[in-house]
Amino acid sequence: MLSHDELRTRIARLDGRGYKAYKSLRGAYAFPRFTLYLDHIQGDPFAAPTAARVIIPQAQAGFPRHLTEHPARQVGLAHYLAERFAAAARGVSRSRGTGHSGQIRMAPVGQQMLRRTAVLVSPQAIEARFTVGLPAAGRRILAREAIQLLLDDVPRVVAQSLFYAAIDPAQAQAYAFTAEDAEALRALLEPKGWVAFLAEGSLLPRRSGVDDRPLPDGVPLTVPPTLRAEVTLPHAGRVAGLAIPQGVTLIVGGGFHGKSTLLRALEYGIYNHKPGDGRERVVSHPRTVKVRAEDGRYVAGVDISGFINHLPGGRTTECFHTTNASGSTSQAAAIMEALELGARVLLIDEDTAATNFMIRDRRMQALVHKAKEPITPFIDRVRELYTERGVSTVLVIGGSGDYLDVADTVIWMDAYHPRDATAEARAVAARFPTGRQPEAQGPLPRPRRVPLPGSVDAAKGRREVVVKVHGPRSLQVGRAAIDLSAVSQLVEPAQARAIGLALAYAATRYFDGRRSLAEVAQRLMADLEAQGLDALAPTPWPWGDLAEFRALEWAAAFNRLRTARVRCPQEE
Repeated sequence: MLSHDELRTRIARLDGRGYKAYKSLRGAYAFPRFTLYLDHIQGDPFAAPTAARVIIPQAQAGFPRHLTEHPARQVGLAHYLAERFAAAARGVSRSRGTGHSGQIRMAPVGQQMLRRTAVLVSPQAIEARFTVGLPAAGRRILAREAIQLLLDDVPRVVAQSLFYAAIDPAQAQAYAFTAEDAEALRALLEPKGWVAFLAEGSLLPRRSGVDDRPLPDGVPLTVPPTLRAEVTLPHAGRVAGLAIPQGVTLIVGGGFHGKSTLLRALEYGIYNHKPGDGRERVVSHPRTVKVRAEDGRYVAGVDISGFINHLPGGRTTECFHTTNASGSTSQAAAIMEALELGARVLLIDEDTAATNFMIRDRRMQALVHKAKEPITPFIDRVRELYTERGVSTVLVIGGSGDYLDVADTVIWMDAYHPRDATAEARAVAARFPTGRQPEAQGPLPRPRRVPLPGSVDAAKGRREVVVKVHGPRSLQVGRAAIDLSAVSQLVEPAQARAIGLALAYAATRYFDGRRSLAEVAQRLMADLEAQGLDALAPTPWPWGDLAEFRALEWAAAFNRLRTARVRCPQEE
């Protein structure tokens, strides 16, 4: 390993040379309190910046062991350090030439505290991964600027953000303990028979659909006495909140009164949220899935016969393929795909659902006989999902009172305040019977698709694996674009990037024509649990812009990949 002084000398010798001469700097350099790695050198000032990282032994970093030993605390602390690093980098980054010259960047983090590769915390060390734009004038090396960047700016950012003596200990502890409390709270849900818990006083409204920060003047959550529960958390102590029980839950109320806001909080309750977010103690079952209609999506061999059957012309729906799904077929497919990967809670907002999939009222049943209607509406399957499969459903319903007949719990949102309207709803249902007839015929199928080799081709040009992202819900793998706009529980581009790499990883290792999609997902997630996200990197150097994802979203990406091919049980 070379010293930082030797790095200075090596850079000085490159002054004025062509940009590719920077590649000679690849390697490790010992600084007084950390080691700097230049893992991959960009070949052009306009290309993707140079991949760098620093590793600081805890003997130098100085973080107490109580913050670095517990897995949840590690994630919370890493999130805090990533925020600190990014802020410090913004303070020193400036243009030092053409292209990306002089820029120091770390993958951005949002409101959710995820396990990421940007910052890794362990009892042994702190590791931070970032990019630097090596300076150039045109395509000629600017050695003096490069020396200032790597030997002045980078050490300054590291010193300001990654050493315990330089940070706010109370803040760092708050991030770590908040993450641990959220994990502890989520672990209580299933034993207590809940699908979600929202602490009293939580701030659910967000600033906008594209700004996930809390709304400054949002209404704090109040809790109706009949749905109130208390839990004890490791650090927050006794916490009261709204406990949503298992079963079928309706969220009702007038327009603009907070129905979708509550559902959205449950949608993102699968993640831990940082201090100050307002949702720090809002958690959902870890296998909660938001499903919706998605006109035009690709569907690969999904058994939707429990919802849609007896199509005109005798076309089967037990292994349904289409390149242009309707709203009803796409929603049926989304539900069956979620069940295939082990979903335990479904979230549905009628605003994004297909009306004819959700309900057929008595008048329509009288006009169009069931023999002429291929769709079995969701209302006739929702109780079966719970009683036979243990899958709960939370629905935002504002226009179909027929769902009152199948609900276990009804929450009425009134000016963003929830109240328990279950007894009133049952009285209304008894007073105004719908007269509709249930239309479900036979049990829901149990999907088991087998992904076929060749479904994923991540190569492009001379590169074996090419993954590009454009935001958290737009992904390209090889030459194939995957539209993830309806996979709303993805929150960061780093997740989409990791999913793209995971598709390539799983396809080369586990798509053998025998393992089911669920089995492949199980093996993939086991590998990531054992090896970390670094197992996905297709290069010799580690990546700093990956974030954890669930098997459910990984499968959702596969399901929307238009080259995906599967074998259905009927074909075996």
